[in-house]
Amino acid sequence: MPTPVPWQDLGHEVVHDTPWMQVTEHKAVAPTGRDARYGVVRFRNVATGILPVHADGTVTLVGQARFAHANYSWEMPEGGAPFDEDPLEGAMRELAEEAGLKAASWKLALRIEVSNSITDEIGLTWIAWDLTPVPLDPDPTEVLTVVRVPFMTLLHEIERGAIPDSFTVATAYRAYHMAKEGLLPGWLAHAMLTRS
Repeated sequence: MPTPVPWQDLGHEVVHDTPWMQVTEHKAVAPTGRDARYGVVRFRNVATGILPVHADGTVTLVGQARFAHANYSWEMPEGGAPFDEDPLEGAMRELAEEAGLKAASWKLALRIEVSNSITDEIGLTWIAWDLTPVPLDPDPTEVLTVVRVPFMTLLHEIERGAIPDSFTVATAYRAYHMAKEGLLPGWLAHAMLTRS
């Protein structure tokens, strides 16, 4: 493989700052040698997502209004873990807060760069099972609807475009692969793949 030519960062300034993220504008030199100005969204948390799978092959999804796209979004429980927190601990907290669930079993599904052209956000997702109910405790800005659907119905809804949330889409397809390839307990994979 040839040695790649990297971007050169010649310095930056902060142009927007919130408790959740920061936007920086950089003077840069592109790999082509061309001068450029580059904006980057820098997150203060690791993005976390959990696909909770029940023993009967159903999964829990949450619905909520999303500001950026001005839409209503069905997705798996998602949130963020501050950099000084174990991301799995953050995921456990989000599962309880958004879905009212606690899981005894967890398996890492994905580590992804969420949108690496303009952000530095890292996302981690898990498949969680052996679920028990706990009290819901949503964020003060969230009004959530919690539903259970068969895993194969989730895939169908993704395929028809009804669930476009990238974290949910990527994790659902990864869960399907894990179930088919023996990377999840056999009884759980069977329940996921046969209930429709």
